Amino acid sequence: MTSSTTPRPLSTLESFLCGGLAGCMAVTVSNPAEVAKTRLQLQGSWSKVEKKRVYKDALDVLAKTWRNEGMRGLQRGLGPAVCKYTLLNGSRLGFYEPFRRAINRSIGRSGTDQIPWTSVVAGAASGMIGASLGNPLFLIKARMQAYSPILPVGAQHYYKSSFDAFATIFRTEKIWGLIRGLDAAILRTAMGSSVQLPTYKWTKHQLDSHGLLPSNSILTYLASSSVSGVCVCIVMQPTDTALTRIYNQPTIRTPDGRLVGTLYRNPIDCLWKTFKTEGVLGWYKGSTAQFLRVAPHTIITLTVNDIILALYKEIRNRRS
Repeated sequence: MTSSTTPRPLSTLESFLCGGLAGCMAVTVSNPAEVAKTRLQLQGSWSKVEKKRVYKDALDVLAKTWRNEGMRGLQRGLGPAVCKYTLLNGSRLGFYEPFRRAINRSIGRSGTDQIPWTSVVAGAASGMIGASLGNPLFLIKARMQAYSPILPVGAQHYYKSSFDAFATIFRTEKIWGLIRGLDAAILRTAMGSSVQLPTYKWTKHQLDSHGLLPSNSILTYLASSSVSGVCVCIVMQPTDTALTRIYNQPTIRTPDGRLVGTLYRNPIDCLWKTFKTEGVLGWYKGSTAQFLRVAPHTIITLTVNDIILALYKEIRNRRS
């Protein structure tokens, strides 16, 4: 029997499930901001000169979407978003610690040591797994969020439901359609995950070690996740813009029957073409909406995850 003074560490599955539950709660709150971010990122992706600027900023997107499409418009893509973030956050939060401890041990260090570069590598690796598992859901989510029957921007894909989207993409593009943008998704998520948990845990450690806040208080969770959210937004935004545009670009059928994008070959090509036509600011289109999404999403995910973990450990230790 495990002693109460030395509780058994959580298994990878337990951490995955707790992280996935936290992600489900967070995405419901952050989804309207992600709809705004997606539409802003697509605005101007068709040509050098934007003929008609549909949306001015994030608040304008939210206001026009609410006025023209109601709550259904603001929550477009919520179903696949919940499933996608369950996989993504479950992977990020579930695999991070096992990866970090394994990397530490491989270089002869203790698993408890907080080493910046091993934390970054572990965060990126866990995020890449989540991105690979959730790519079809991310693709469907992005296309559903981009669709607007009143004020469309970018290529439009209408699906009756998530299941209809999955069936339509598979019927017309086979498996290649469902893995479209996988390289961009891995790059985007690796960038975000490489800083999300390391900055969160570093901030928590600094607040606790300097006596500013106790390690297990709600204020500590909120402050640490707020810092993490800002870092994620800054690092991830360019690759997030590339991913959104690759998912939603128009396609043509090649002689061998495959559908390929007409605008971008890969995320690097997208970033370069965006830079040439729109400058660096093109990479950061929708950054305000991105912050409105990432900040509460990160705060809720990491705060709720710590609360769920604490409650789960308490219940499990009482039973044992």
